[in-house]
Amino acid sequence: MKLEDIYKFFENPPPIYLCQELAICYILYVLLQGESYGTELIQRLESEYPTYRLSDTVLYSAIKFLEDNKAIDGYWKKLEGRGRPRRMYQISADWLPQAQELGRLWQGYINERTK
Repeated sequence: MKLEDIYKFFENPPPIYLCQELAICYILYVLLQGESYGTELIQRLESEYPTYRLSDTVLYSAIKFLEDNKAIDGYWKKLEGRGRPRRMYQISADWLPQAQELGRLWQGYINERTK
């Protein structure tokens, strides 16, 4: 390592990967705006929050947690222009208040870091 490597790190830091807790809040934040599927959740995070990433492993463990807790419903849907059906997710009606609260936690987290 050289001293200039330290400066390069801060000029172009590596992406920050979401932990499961943040992923759950992020997923609910997105689903409050409408249905979505796994790949779209990852792509949307990267386009809207370029310094953040979400691994497949964390995404699908967060989705499993949300499904197991009946927070979201998953169903298959054929999307226009896509070859195979996608597993779509939406917030369960009973979970709407809690989803809004957790979505606000995501917004607060992001707002704190982008000041």
